[in-house]
This record gives sequence, structure tokens and C-alpha cells, in this order.
Amino acid sequence: MKTPHAAHSGIGAGDACGSAGSPSRAGSPGRAGRAADPDLAPAPLTAAKHRGDYRRLLLRLADRAAAGAAELLALAVPVDCVCCGAEDLALCGACERQVRVLTRVPFRAEAQAPALMDEDGTVLLPVVAAGAYRGELAQALLAFKSHGEGQLADVLAKGLGRALSAAAGESKALLLVPVPTSSSAYRRRGFSPVHLLLARVGSRSTSAAGDSRRSAVVDVLRKAGPLTRLRAAAWPYSPAGATALARGGLSAGQKGLGRGARAQRVRGSMRAKTGLSPAVRGRPCIIVDDVLTTGATLAEAARALRAAGGLVVGAVVLAATRPPVVNHLGAADRSVTGGKGAQEKNKPKKDE
Repeated sequence: MKTPHAAHSGIGAGDACGSAGSPSRAGSPGRAGRAADPDLAPAPLTAAKHRGDYRRLLLRLADRAAAGAAELLALAVPVDCVCCGAEDLALCGACERQVRVLTRVPFRAEAQAPALMDEDGTVLLPVVAAGAYRGELAQALLAFKSHGEGQLADVLAKGLGRALSAAAGESKALLLVPVPTSSSAYRRRGFSPVHLLLARVGSRSTSAAGDSRRSAVVDVLRKAGPLTRLRAAAWPYSPAGATALARGGLSAGQKGLGRGARAQRVRGSMRAKTGLSPAVRGRPCIIVDDVLTTGATLAEAARALRAAGGLVVGAVVLAATRPPVVNHLGAADRSVTGGKGAQEKNKPKKDE
């Protein structure tokens, strides 16, 4: 029977039995000289210290000054979550997770874009969308584009990078061509949303789309001049085109316009830059835009790229306003460069 002293001592039962009933190993030190196991020894009291408990005075002062500056900035320029209104963050942790969920599985979205489908159901331009334009993704993208919330670019770029990887598949040496922003929108925002997102994607070394050996961003498209756009939009004449011109001319946006009016407004609105046209001639290109609605903008960008000699294999958008009814697509279905059929269907005679 164990004595109270043995039961409450710091020696384990194995050590007590080994010392009393079994001979110690040859060459091993006795119990008195045995070193304490570092994994069982209690941690010293000074191991964990608060970040403000620096030994150097300058480090303590710098830490306290940074904390004070952060509090003053929060008071002077209060920041709320663009989705739920939580304080101190432009996108709180819960809403950021929801954005990641909405962009976790890219899908093919051209079937819901009338301008990208022929009357017989033939795909004119395959499009991969990172997510559906709804919920937290729609609110974050709107705040990023229209309200100057540039800190949302990182989380949005992650979703765009996954869509680019899904669209590229195993293809290499692809050119990513961003859709250009109009001069009025650039002056109003101070930046181009698509170009900024692509820059963030390229800075992520872990993204396949950001690997310079697989793809490169080529800013080859530009907005055409007003006279060129006016001629292209006014001829051939159509009631939808006349309505689009009457509702604000060529400088207004496309919000609230139907399929025909959107197509008429963007017709002839893009051209390839003269100095960069040889860079895309004969090269496979993927067009990149932020939101897919009717597909008129992507169709116009594809027309301008084909006119410059580029091989348009598909397009990628961050969000699609009309998600598919059934979204059970595998990796092969998400890719826009995997099959020859998609490339052949991507060359409609009426656009060339």
C-alpha cells in the first residue's frame, strides 16, 4: 500500500516501481541525479508576455503610439462592414467567410447571357463566373466599385483567381485581357476595378492565374472615340438602338437597358490599341470583366480582340447576375479551354 507521501509526491508510479522493485538500467543515473523531462516540467512564469511588455522603452512607446493612432483613426473615420454594418472593419470576419463561400465553386455562366448564345443554343463565348451576383458578394463588389472600398480588393481577387484557374485548366501561355473602363467611370472612381483585381491576383504567387509562366495580363483594349461609337451604334438602324441613344447617348451606363439596347450601345465601343495589337495576334486570350449581365460587353470585347487577330477562347467574370438553375459542374465543365468544340463554337461567322 502506498504511503501518503508517495501518493502526493512529484514522482510517477512508474518511477516508484522502478526504484523499489526493479533494478535500474546499466549506465543510467539514479533517481536523485535524473534530469527532469522538459515536456513535463511546468512552463516558467516569464515565458508568456503581453506584446506591450517590451524590455526596450522605444518598442513600448511605438506599440502604444500605434494603438492610440488606430483608436483616433476609428473615431475620426469610422468604418463599418459594407454587408452587416459591424464596426471597425470594412468587411467583418463572418461576411468575408460568406464571400469566400459564394466564390468557392466557379461555374459556367454563358447560358444565362443572351448575347453569348446563338439562337440554336450554340455557345458563342464560354464564360466562367466566380460566383453569383447576390448577397455579400454583390454588396462587397458594389462597395468596391462605387464607394471606394479598396481594402475589399484582396478578398475579391481571391475569388477571381479561383475562376481564372478553373477557366484556364491545363492550358498555358494564356493572355488575360481586361475589359477597359470608360474615361468618365475612371475619373469618378479614380481606378479601374478589373485592372486592380488582376493586379492583386498577379501578386499572389500561389495562384495559378498569377503565375507568369501560365498567363500574362495584356491591356490591349481601349474605348473607341465618340464618332466611331456613334456610327457603329446608329448603323444599322434599330428601334432598340434609337431608344438607347435617346436615353442618354453613349456616355450613360447600361443599367436598366434590355438586351437589344445594351448590344446597340456597346457596338463598336472597343478597339485594340495599335501598338499592342501584335502582342495578341495568334495568341489564346481570356477576357476578364467584373459582372456579367446580358453578355453584350464581353461580346464586344471578343469582337475587338478577334479583329486584332487574337484567339478568344473564353471569358472570366467575378460575378454573374443570372446564375444557372443547376450548378453541378465538374472541373472539365468549368474550363473554357479544355475542348476543341468550345473553341470552334467561339468563332461565329456573323462576328467576323
